[in-house]
Amino acid sequence: MTITITAFECSPDRGRGMARDMRVRWALEEIEQPYEVRLVSFEAMKQPAHLELQPFGQIPTYEDGDLAIFESGAIVLHIAQQFPGLLPADQNGRARAIAWLFAAVSTIEPPIVEREATGFLERNETWYEQRLPLLTGRIRKRLAELSRRLGTADWLDGDFSAGDLQMISVLQRLKSSILLDEFPNLAAYVARGEARPAYKRAFDAQLAVFLASSQR
Repeated sequence: MTITITAFECSPDRGRGMARDMRVRWALEEIEQPYEVRLVSFEAMKQPAHLELQPFGQIPTYEDGDLAIFESGAIVLHIAQQFPGLLPADQNGRARAIAWLFAAVSTIEPPIVEREATGFLERNETWYEQRLPLLTGRIRKRLAELSRRLGTADWLDGDFSAGDLQMISVLQRLKSSILLDEFPNLAAYVARGEARPAYKRAFDAQLAVFLASSQR
């Protein structure tokens, strides 16, 4: 059976590659594994059929035969473990790559998402101007630590891996701010990921969905 993933019928990111199905698309393109995409509306995401797949009413989901899983990090890890190309062959290298995948979603992404949410939901609150610098400082601290570790290397640990894919996807959320530009090696790291043919294919596929939805 062909792998099927879910994605927004009309993505709120307006085709910029920020929706989390992009991470799954990219992983599948890296290993050249065919897949189908089932588009879901915001209304459909809250219906029982989708909630059976994703109990929090989000995307993406991943279905392959009798397996159905959710959460982009878990899906990317599953893909990397099932197919060659996204994890090193040696056991220790695989463990390190998986550690970077978890670091991306557990250490780097949370303060970035919290800052985004604050901008959307708390901008008119009295505490917003005091809270924003604190959140920005947390992000800078994490970026400085990541920048030191990456140094002049192309990738986080040897060859490109699922850890890099997930980390770059997280860092892209900062492209609309000046924060990423403060760390030139991280900005170059993201650019290297975006230059990969598999990334370009995934991005074009996601953008095509948005363009089609905007013409309806």
